[in-house]
Formats: sequence, C-alpha cells, structure tokens
Amino acid sequence: MIVTMNEILKYAEENNIAIGAFNTPTLESLIAVLEASEEKNVPVIIMHAELHEPIAPLHIIGRVMVELAKNSKVKVCVHLDHGEHLDYIKEALELGFSSVMYDGSLLPYEENVKNTRICVEMAKKYNASVEAEIGVLGGRESAQTKAITKKEDLYTDPELAKRFVLDTNIDALACSFGTAHGIYKETPKLDFERLETIHKETKLPIVMHGGSGVSPKDYIEAINRGVRKINYYSYMAREGVYATREYVIKDKDIVFYHDIAFNAKEAMKKDVLRALNIFYFKEIK
Repeated sequence: MIVTMNEILKYAEENNIAIGAFNTPTLESLIAVLEASEEKNVPVIIMHAELHEPIAPLHIIGRVMVELAKNSKVKVCVHLDHGEHLDYIKEALELGFSSVMYDGSLLPYEENVKNTRICVEMAKKYNASVEAEIGVLGGRESAQTKAITKKEDLYTDPELAKRFVLDTNIDALACSFGTAHGIYKETPKLDFERLETIHKETKLPIVMHGGSGVSPKDYIEAINRGVRKINYYSYMAREGVYATREYVIKDKDIVFYHDIAFNAKEAMKKDVLRALNIFYFKEIK
C-alpha cells in the first residue's frame, strides 16, 4: 500500500522508532528492501535520488517503484531523495511519488527558502509530503564546503533550523549533525545534543542522511533524540558487491547474469533486515 511520508513518520513518532529509507536505483535493491520490509511486517520508504538518473532514469524506475509500492503487503512511501531541480520534483509527483525532498542546502538561505516553498505548494496538489535540508552534510563537494576547515561549521544551527521550518512549512527536516554520505573513512562523531535541540526547536521529524555505517548504539541514541527517518544506501550496495565478488571467485563457471543479480539481492536483503532490526526494534548484535 502506498502512503505519504507524513503517515509513516507519525507511526515512527508514536512508537519512538525510525523508518528505514532506502535508495533503490536497481531492481535488485528495490526487491531486497520490499522483501525485507514484508518479512519484518514494517512500513518502509523506498527512494530514488536525482543523482542516480544516469543509472536509472526516473521515468523508468519511478513507475516500477510506484507500482510495487501499491501492491506491497506493508505501507510504503515512495520518496524522491535530494531533488535539486523543481522540474525533476514535479516529474516525480506526476509519476505518483507520495513524498519528495527539495535539497537547496548549498544555496543561499533565501533562495533555499524560496524554492522549498514552491516545492511545498507543488506537493500539496498531489497530497504528497515534503522534506528539505538546512546545513551541509559531509561527503558533498562544493566551493562552500571546501572553504570550511572545521567539520562542526557545517553542522546545522538550531535557531536557523527553526527559522527555516517556520519559513517553509515542510513536513520533515534533514539536518547536519555529524553523518556523511558514502563510505566512512573514520568513525562518525555525532553531535547528539545539537540533534536534540533541533528536534525540540523545530518540532518536526528529523531525517538522518548518510545513515549507512553508523553504529547500532548511535542509531538508537539518534532515534531517542528525534530522528524518525534514516536514509540508508551505501553499505547495502556494498554488500551486493562483496557477495558478487565472492560468488564469482568461487564459481568460475557462472554463465547467467541473473544468478549474480539474485545473489547480490539476497546479500542486500540480509543487510536491510539487519538495519530494520535496529531502526524498528532497537536490536544490538
């Protein structure tokens, strides 16, 4: 069943958990996430990031995502992740996405607010939810981030976050408190006090971007401080690579690509199940 992000995040708030939000640029990753969520009987968010357009064009993968969500046994939100262009966001909404993110975090504040407001008004016409970002997440390269020498200076200012929420009327806030996109080269140091303050000031569900690779203990601490949506992709995708590499080395006589794809899907599903156990049931193993 396809639902909005608001509906799923309300469930997360009521149960003090976080919803797993997984980027699914391939059919294998998409099936892995949906099979895992149905096996655990929990709601989930499947996402298409604008930067994955060259890998999986929105007009193709988006239709598949919406159709599979409609037929899922659990509640599924279909979300556009890091939409940087309003036309692209509109295309996702027209395809049936139930949630979108406008990412103007690298823009000047006023321009970010202006475009986010446009996104909010656009999404209302489709009964869709809106996430937006204030602060600069680690792992993103720009003149702005390169000019900053201290990581802490990239973190979201709680007062600015409060102002941004009031200025835009968004449904969920992505903020920077120590996570980063991609594979971590060192253990991330999360600013939990900042996170808790942002949650209290904005009174909105907080989204953790760069969620892959965070320790189970830190996931749970972040959830207890207000995180209600955890974006997860890099480490799931890496498990697919690891499984494929091992499979190919072990069996030199592999002929069919679908055998490799299935093996990768199973490995990604296993990693998704591990993440869901932490996000929803707070299991540490």
